[in-house]
Amino acid sequence: MRKIIIAFALALLFNACGTGKSLLSDDNSPILTTIDLVNVVDDRVRVEMNPKAFTTETVLFRIPRTVPGTYSSDNYGKYIQDFKALDYKGNELEVVKLDENSWSISNGVQLDKVEYLVNDTYDTETEVADAVFSPAGTNISKGSNFMLNLHGFVGYFDGFKETPYNILVHKPEALVATTSLFLEPNRKPDALWDGFMAKRYFEVIDNPIMYTKPNTEAFEINGITVRLSLFSPNGVYKAADLKERMVSMMGAQKKFLGDVDTTKEYNILLYLSDVNVPDARGFGALEHHTSTVVVLPEAMPIERLEEAMVDVVSHEFFHIVTPLSVHSKEIQFFDFNNPKMSQHLWMYEGTTEYFANLFQVQQELISEDEYYDKMLMKIDNSKFYDDTMSFTIMSKNILEEPYEANYGNVYEKGALINMSLDLLLREKSNGEKGVLWLLKELSKKYGVNVPFDDDALFKEIVEMTYPEVDAFFKNHVNGDTPIDYELYLKKVGLNILEVEQQTGYFLDGQVPYIDVDVENDSVVFIREGIKLNSFFKDLNLKGGDVLQAINGDEVTIKSIRAIVGESFGWAPEKIIKITVERNGEVVTVEGSIGLPMKVVKKLAPVKDATELEISLRKAWLKN
Repeated sequence: MRKIIIAFALALLFNACGTGKSLLSDDNSPILTTIDLVNVVDDRVRVEMNPKAFTTETVLFRIPRTVPGTYSSDNYGKYIQDFKALDYKGNELEVVKLDENSWSISNGVQLDKVEYLVNDTYDTETEVADAVFSPAGTNISKGSNFMLNLHGFVGYFDGFKETPYNILVHKPEALVATTSLFLEPNRKPDALWDGFMAKRYFEVIDNPIMYTKPNTEAFEINGITVRLSLFSPNGVYKAADLKERMVSMMGAQKKFLGDVDTTKEYNILLYLSDVNVPDARGFGALEHHTSTVVVLPEAMPIERLEEAMVDVVSHEFFHIVTPLSVHSKEIQFFDFNNPKMSQHLWMYEGTTEYFANLFQVQQELISEDEYYDKMLMKIDNSKFYDDTMSFTIMSKNILEEPYEANYGNVYEKGALINMSLDLLLREKSNGEKGVLWLLKELSKKYGVNVPFDDDALFKEIVEMTYPEVDAFFKNHVNGDTPIDYELYLKKVGLNILEVEQQTGYFLDGQVPYIDVDVENDSVVFIREGIKLNSFFKDLNLKGGDVLQAINGDEVTIKSIRAIVGESFGWAPEKIIKITVERNGEVVTVEGSIGLPMKVVKKLAPVKDATELEISLRKAWLKN
């Protein structure tokens, strides 16, 4: 861990003058930044940035429009207020706001520092049309919690993104920081100051900080120190409640990755939102090189919270492979205010999502059938998006419509692209090579500080593998031809079959077949737009039918609840009489209820699979 000298930095900060500035004239001098979390005013935090001396008359200061991993234009500058630029005598310099995220400062040679106030994003998520995704957002809860996604607090000066930063945080005594930024606790002048250092601006925004009362668990996973820090506003959960599941899951991930070793430290910053007050609503996570910010509702029962943590943290942790290690120059030299997006979201998000599912079956956290169900769900979910859209074109234009509306498909079809590629590689290599092998090979050449050329990646992969891979990319990733998933699944002896599966009479698990009119809760009707089970079909009932009576009893919102409850004890031979209103007419049906069944798709081994297909399946799922 790098060490920093806080005492010197503080002296420069609080004695900023012409003499002090001259000490910062060296190109390696850091930009001194303070964030005051103690003197919070109207839910706003004061930030000061003291740069080196400028030699130009005009200085441009910016807050990011977007940051890596978000794939959206969030304009963090709109949360900045009272922006000021001061000379060495404390006088204000002329400032012109160029756009939501940029300020032009005149007489730059006299610029001593800039200062401004920052509003948080969590409190306003329900009030704005395009809210910042919560894991990329900020929280200011005085004396309780501060979520410092630093791109929302700290800006940069044009031409100085590669300059080091010293960040000094004035913080409440009871709160502690969790972050991967370099911290030197022995150099703090007192308990109310933390000092951090970053080598360049990207490192600043790549290392979020969460301040909260101590609620942290640490554990070792094959040489990686993992810290789970949790904020629970109502004290519902402690980090210890999730530790066992995280140890099991991340241990399995590390076994899956094998010799991939890109970090010795990983921090999980878990913010649990209070759904009963204005608070974060964008649930999920955002990756960073050695940490992730996770936002989930505090109201979740522990079982669902554990499942959600497995889903999101496993995905984010696999990002240490790509794009945090293997990535293009567009990622390495990211333009925060005029970003040029990479064409390889099929890898950055698709490969990561694929691994987040594949490792679970390989490490026996789930069964093969459970894994098959997950991939079938992705096939079904991908159909909600434009399946003829080129994935590379979508990636490069993801900040614009109609591509932005299809972003969710990077987690669905993106994972399926990787599954199909994996199966193709397994077939051509007799099971020895797959997508994990491919990423390991790419990691040998590229890494955190060695990006690839965006346009050259496909050619390089083809040269490493087989001509068939070239056709796959040209047709299904660069091209607009939908993937025939059954064709690839047959390579490992699997078929997509339609089978019957028992449901409830009125409920399919937690999904109801009936609903209540929101404007008139006395009206109970059969839902439209969903596949009905055999109970409704055999009785010739249809979506949109309004239920009038069941076995002579009037159907109301009160009575239907009792009927649904009783239905769990019904015998198949029971005779039922149902009266409905259909298109203004009264229709009565009668018959035995039978066993309620639904037709579902299942991914299952074919009975006559060859030995080769079976061996390739084993290599795919277990190696």
